[in-house]
Amino acid sequence: MKNLLKLQELDLKVEKLRSRETEIPKQKNKFDIHKKRLNDELQSSEQRLKKLQLEQRDCEGEIAAKQDEIKRKDGQLLAVKKNEEYQALLHEMEMLKKQISAREERVIAILMELDDAKSVLEEDRKRISAELAEIDAECARIDEELAVAIAERKAFEAQRAPLIAVIDPGILSKYERIRKSKKTGPAIVPLQGESCSGCFMTITAQNVNEILAGDKFIPCHHCGRLVYHPPKFQEAAAEALEGGR
Repeated sequence: MKNLLKLQELDLKVEKLRSRETEIPKQKNKFDIHKKRLNDELQSSEQRLKKLQLEQRDCEGEIAAKQDEIKRKDGQLLAVKKNEEYQALLHEMEMLKKQISAREERVIAILMELDDAKSVLEEDRKRISAELAEIDAECARIDEELAVAIAERKAFEAQRAPLIAVIDPGILSKYERIRKSKKTGPAIVPLQGESCSGCFMTITAQNVNEILAGDKFIPCHHCGRLVYHPPKFQEAAAEALEGGR
C-alpha cells in the first residue's frame, strides 16, 4: 500500500510538471504581441520614408514634364501669326512655370522631411532591434525553463515502472481507473474526520470503521476515490522497519 502512495506522489509530480509544460509556453504570448507592435511601428516608419521618396520622384517627374511642355510651346511661338494665339501660349507657359515653382518648393520641403524621416527610421531600427533582442533572450529563458520541466517529468516517469512492479495488479487497476476518471488530482485521499478529503462528503460509519481498523484503502461511495487512514500506514511502516532490524 505504501508503494501505491509513492506511485501517486510520483504521478502527482508528473501531472504538475505536465501542467507547467502547457503553461510555460503561454508566457510567450505577451512577447508575440509586443513583437508585432514593434514590427508594425518599424513598418510605419519605413512606409513614411518610402511615401516621401515616391512623392519626391513624382514631383521631379512633373517638373521635367512641364519643362518639356514649356520648350514645346516656346517652339510654337515662332509659328503663331495671331496676337491672341501668341498671348495665349505665353499665358500657358507662365502658368506652367508657376506650377513648376510650386512643385520645386514642395521638393525642397520633401527633402527636409526626408532627412527627418531617415533620422527617425535609424533611431527606430536601433531601439526596436534592442527590444527584439531582449524579447528573444526572454523567450530563450522560457524555452530553457520548459526543457527543464520536460526533463524533470521524464525522470519521474522513469521511476514508475519499478513501483508498478511491486504493487498488487488489482489495486493498481483500481487506482489507474480512478485517475483516468478524475483526470487530475489524487486518486487516493486521507480520511478527514468522517469525510472523504477528496469530495468532502460524509462516509458511512461502516466504511469509516473499516478505514480506521486496517492499513487498507476503502472506496468512497460518493466520488470513488480510495480513502485511507494515514496513522495506520505510519504504524505499518514502523512495524516493517522494526521487523527488518
